This record gives sequence, structure tokens and C-alpha cells, in this order.
Amino acid sequence: MFRRRQHIQYKTPEQIRKMRKAGLVVAEVHQAMRESAGPGVTTAELDRIAEHVIRDCGAVPSFKGYDIGNGPYPGSICSSVNEQVVHAIPSEDAVLKEGDLLSVDVGAIVDGWHGDAAITIEIGQVAPELTALREACEAAMWAGIKAAGTAKRLGGISHAIEHSVEHSGEYGIVTGFGGHGIGTEMHQDPHILNYGRPSEGPKLRPGMALAIEPMLTLGSEDTAELADGWTIVTDDGSVAAHVEHTIALCEDGVWVLTAPDGGVEQLGDAAASAARAE
Repeated sequence: MFRRRQHIQYKTPEQIRKMRKAGLVVAEVHQAMRESAGPGVTTAELDRIAEHVIRDCGAVPSFKGYDIGNGPYPGSICSSVNEQVVHAIPSEDAVLKEGDLLSVDVGAIVDGWHGDAAITIEIGQVAPELTALREACEAAMWAGIKAAGTAKRLGGISHAIEHSVEHSGEYGIVTGFGGHGIGTEMHQDPHILNYGRPSEGPKLRPGMALAIEPMLTLGSEDTAELADGWTIVTDDGSVAAHVEHTIALCEDGVWVLTAPDGGVEQLGDAAASAARAE
């Protein structure tokens, strides 16, 4: 079977440091989202706050105007609530309420380099199974990030994510969407599945920058696209969670570019020296 050759962009240490600047802007937006999201707040209001933070940092929103053939995306964040998995458009009509689960995905560009990350936020008191879903998604992401520092091939990341999800419980791993390379474009090769065999995919090498992003549901892994051409929802209406970090593979470890601490708390000695020196 023919397989498309992947064109992977390898970054120099100096270019990775530029991506770190974009990653820290994304981290600031996430903090603003955690502080601002709550019952009665609209996702359009969160979008305005996010764009203000990005531009105040001297960055440009990655998402606003992004076009994959279905028209330019109108927001600076994707604000997906409950059964919305990814790419939901911020709206004045989308009013958050107690018990919702909100996933906020955001990207920023600094000097031509992108940072991209997502968090899932509990709105007020949520059902215990929603907390467990969020925690399982976060655990899977960190399992994939840790595997990036030890695996030989990209499939090692995918396999680690899948294994973590299976260990956490019975969740649907969304098919058709996954992580990706990132650098001077927001989406680059390689595509990163959230399931698979460790022997598959290109070799992992220093200079790779990757967005690791599991998406889990409380039910089926199947999804559907809404009429707006962007919003992806679970096929069975079950609640979904989505988290993501941009990472760089360095000669001596992994640098989590969108984590304020560079990933040191989670990775320990496996974190790149550049992260530990900040």
C-alpha cells in the first residue's frame, strides 16, 4: 500500500527557544481561561479575553482566520463544551453552566513560530465521572510526552497514550483526530494517532516539535461534524475531554514548551536541561 512521504521540519535549538516564547503565551491564555471560566460566562467572552492576552504579549492568534477549506475560523480559541470534542466556535449563545466540561484549545504565533495547547476545565461542581474523564485524558497526554523521550519511533507515543487510557478505565479514544508536528505552521507532519503499535511511524529525533493531544469520551470513539463546518461532536452525545501540550525533543530530554515549568514537575530528570535551567 502506498504511504505518503512525511515532510518533518527539524528545529535548531535556537528555533526551539523561539517556540518556547509562543508556548509561554499559550500558557498565559490557559491561566486566564481557568480564572475566567464559570457559570454564566459565554464562550465568546472567553474568546475575547484570550485574544486580548495573546496580543498584549506581542503575539498573534494562530486560530483566527485559519482556513482548511471551509472558510476562515472566526475565533482565537476553540471552546468545546460537553459532547463537543474539538473546534467548537465561541459564541454569545454558548453560556457555561454548573456541571459543564469545557475544553479550550488555543494557539499563538511569536516571530513566525507556533505554540498550541489545550486544557479541559470543570465548570463549578461536575459529576465524578467527568472529573475522572479529565484526569484520564491528562494522564494519557503525560504518558505520551514521557514516551517521546524514550521511544524509538512515533508509534511509541501513540502506544503509551492508548495504554494509559486502558489503564484508567473504559473510555472512547476519538478516531480521525490526533496530534501533529508544529513549527512555522500550526499543523505539520507527522500526524500522531492516540493509539497504535510502538514499532510504527518515523524515528523520533532531536529537533522534532510535536503537539501531543489525546481526546477521550465517556462513550463511543465515533464523531460527527456539525453544519458550521468546524465543530466536532461525539456521535452518541457522550461528554468528551481534550488536552494538549507542544513539546520539543532535545538532545538531552523533552521540553514541554507550553507548560509554565517546561514539564519539569512531571518529567523530572527526563526534562531537557533547557527546561530545568529556566
